[in-house]
Amino acid sequence: MQGPEEYPWYDPKLPHPSHLTGPFMNPPQGEAHMGDDKQTVLIVVGNPMTEASLRSHFERRGWQATVCDDGDKAVDEYVAGKPDLVLLSLDISGLDGHIAALEIRETHFNARIAFVSTRSGKALAEDAAFSAGATAILTTPITSSDMDEVWGAMMGEIPGAPGLADLDELYPEMDEVAPPLPVMPPLPVMPPMPILPETTVENVVQSPPKRKRRWLRRIFLLIILGLIGAGVAHYTGVLDLSEYLQHLEDMAP
Repeated sequence: MQGPEEYPWYDPKLPHPSHLTGPFMNPPQGEAHMGDDKQTVLIVVGNPMTEASLRSHFERRGWQATVCDDGDKAVDEYVAGKPDLVLLSLDISGLDGHIAALEIRETHFNARIAFVSTRSGKALAEDAAFSAGATAILTTPITSSDMDEVWGAMMGEIPGAPGLADLDELYPEMDEVAPPLPVMPPLPVMPPMPILPETTVENVVQSPPKRKRRWLRRIFLLIILGLIGAGVAHYTGVLDLSEYLQHLEDMAP
């Protein structure tokens, strides 16, 4: 039995500490103490500053925080890890926060969800919180006093999710599958194009235009001028054509 050297606080009037047994003094090997497993929170808000603020608030409380920026991935993350709390904003990529919350509640009805909203969007967040059965709404910017004030309600009783009944009616496009496109008939086989003969470019030499027969015009003009001159000479008395006319009449048949 060890003495006061090993247990300086040992009182001889009490049983020696080495004789004390129980789950708190000698926990079984392989089992953790109560509180050793950290609670987990999945943060899906799509804003780096808000994500950092929320992560800091929860890590100071001993929680393990995981950040996700997509609604579809958030549902997958919840199914894979079953975190103790999910913080969602409405305006996130993929599935919006309302649908993502309903999908999570449909996967696990007792999922604990809280919404994160700006002051201007708080009315929409309240409607989504009622539909998805969220436990609280955090309004940015979130201070330590804000977190302390809402902590009790956020970790309190989980309400029902009335929006689950209308999920298919409110968002039918989630289940609808676009009908397949009709099969187009094959294109007809076009006949082969005829082979056009090769065209050769020849240098066409234009022959000079034929000379007009100007000599006929000249003879005809000379005859006319001669007749006119003879007529003038006859009327002026220079030449007497009566004898020539008589000879012409005799020569006529």
